[in-house]
Amino acid sequence: METEVLESLIDGAEETDTLEFKAAIPWSRETFLKDILALANTIDGGRIIVGVEDGTFTRQGLTAEQIATYDLDIMRDQIAPYADPYVSFRREVVADRQGLNFVVIEVSSFEEIPIICRRDGNDIFAGTIYFRSRSGRPQSARISNSSDLREVIEVAISRRRRGLERVSLVPTEAAQYDYDNELGGL
Repeated sequence: METEVLESLIDGAEETDTLEFKAAIPWSRETFLKDILALANTIDGGRIIVGVEDGTFTRQGLTAEQIATYDLDIMRDQIAPYADPYVSFRREVVADRQGLNFVVIEVSSFEEIPIICRRDGNDIFAGTIYFRSRSGRPQSARISNSSDLREVIEVAISRRRRGLERVSLVPTEAAQYDYDNELGGL
């Protein structure tokens, strides 16, 4: 991610269904787990920017010691036991124009099957699908209404169909016969 992209996200200073801000804190599975699971179940995935105070959106940046705790292998090893199927994410350190460093965790959306929480943990429960709704206040929470569930299911169906079409297991739609043309505009 380039500095200009980071600047535009922070300058907007608004959490959305695809953007979460966290204060300047070291990596902690308990702090990030629910957000990573929820962002993986949104249409386009999302980002967590660490080093911006939640609520006031004050830029804090991270120290070198805090950044060192964001080891991608450790992060993935700690998230993997809680996600079924696997959650894909990466992390990047990006500096703003003033030289403050931020960690950006970029979470990919699920490929074909929504991510289900596999184990109980601090404030998360096995068998639950977490999601960030576009309606209401952006937050990572259990799916609690039919419209959010419908959105996740529709995305999963669409992606599954595309996957089956790629391997020729779903017939493509044939061209429809043009009856209007045959009738000559009657």
